[in-house]
Amino acid sequence: MRSIALSLASLILLAGCATSGAVTDGFCVEAKPIYVSKADVLTPDTARQVLAHNEYGAARCGWK
Repeated sequence: MRSIALSLASLILLAGCATSGAVTDGFCVEAKPIYVSKADVLTPDTARQVLAHNEYGAARCGWK
């Protein structure tokens, strides 16, 4: 019982350290937009994935 209480207390304290926003968001720090050249040949599925990645980055990180 005591170990469960300590585990829960630890989780509550760690949750207080969570931050959000483009400046501290790991995705926004690491990821970059994917650019496709005219010479690239994409399957429809790959094109959807690139578009989804870039739209997410635009919404979350302010990519232009």
